Amino acid sequence: MRTPRADPLRAARRVTRPMPYTALLIAGCLLPTGAGLPVLSGPPTAIAASAPTDSALKPVDQAALQSAVERAAHRLKVPGAVVLLRTPQGTYRATVGTSRLGGERAPTTAEHFRIASNTKTMTAALILLLAQDGRLRLTDPVSDYVPEVPNGDRITLAQLLKMRSGLYNYTEAPRLAASLDADPAKARTPREMLALAFRHPPNFAPGASYEYSNTNYALLGLVAEKAGGRPLERQFRDRLLAPHGLTGTSLPDLHDTSLPTPYAHGYLYGGTAYALTDRPYPAHLEAAARSGKLQPLDYTHQNPSYATAAGGAISTADDLATWIRALVTGEVLDPAHQRQWLRSPQAEDPSAPPGGQSYGYGITHQRFGPDAAMYYHGGELPGFNSFIGHDPDHAVTLVIWTNLTLSPGGNTTANALLPTVLDQTYAGLSLPTDAD
Repeated sequence: MRTPRADPLRAARRVTRPMPYTALLIAGCLLPTGAGLPVLSGPPTAIAASAPTDSALKPVDQAALQSAVERAAHRLKVPGAVVLLRTPQGTYRATVGTSRLGGERAPTTAEHFRIASNTKTMTAALILLLAQDGRLRLTDPVSDYVPEVPNGDRITLAQLLKMRSGLYNYTEAPRLAASLDADPAKARTPREMLALAFRHPPNFAPGASYEYSNTNYALLGLVAEKAGGRPLERQFRDRLLAPHGLTGTSLPDLHDTSLPTPYAHGYLYGGTAYALTDRPYPAHLEAAARSGKLQPLDYTHQNPSYATAAGGAISTADDLATWIRALVTGEVLDPAHQRQWLRSPQAEDPSAPPGGQSYGYGITHQRFGPDAAMYYHGGELPGFNSFIGHDPDHAVTLVIWTNLTLSPGGNTTANALLPTVLDQTYAGLSLPTDAD
């Protein structure tokens, strides 16, 4: 699992995220120029169309948004895509393609899909709630909760949350991808994934650097279970999902490979490793995918148990829009812990200009324009790619998901759609949106 690039979980890989606003582009997000699949569009669903009073925002045109997303998705060759945009002007939806290759049903914002590393926003919030309850402290060493972690007596929960433990990322292990391809339905426990990670030495000393690692959140899931005294899925339901009305969201049981209906099928060209590691498509595979000679494989029911707290949840665009707004605006945590959460992002690259990509407690923060910044996360799993974000300064909420992990050119598809949507939303941006 990678980062947005987005990751089967969001892990740290071909990163496809907004760059500092001085660059005004999306690294690795340039959209493909090759021919795409036939596009089936849903009807416009905007609510309200008055001009914004906020000068940072454009008047959103539903038809223009739909058309722009259709063109971009067509170039990316995604079977289906959904964009849900909420601004002070109203709610806008752009849906493209189908929920299943060969089918005719257009996807909707109520469609269930695997949200991959967007799960981390929930795991982090649960850890903060347990801290709020006094059941743990973020300064606690992880060894207080999980034994036999390399450097565990020196790795704090805060360092796990902020990807600063130095622990090897288990989803980078070649044997995991090979195992998933050989037996996709097999259940894999968090402790098995940690054992896989701990076969490798740490990459750096705790706190010395930043490196996106799903191992951190596999550990946090076990920490939450010990501190909370209940299974992770039950704590998700009781502490996060039910209180915020997220009726379409769930953390599946270890053996459950199904999705609630309606759901989208998810696709990936080639083997699982292309989604789990930073392995580029070989030229022959890319050419075959672009020409249509190679069809993507259906990964819908690959067992996501290896992801769990790092990326195992299922949700809908409607639920995720509600969730990310609630999380950023202070509806989940008490005021003191909300301030701590908002201030948690720390520059991933300390030499980068101010306003660049920073990772905090299960959240990324970045400025992508002179007047706009967003708290966001992304998710990448074999079959699906997604982005969720909220801009509290301008009350903009955005969810994008696709049911193709990577375009033929190797870009994470939801993130590759991001500049197209931002260009329709914000004034004063100049984003490349028409290349792969």
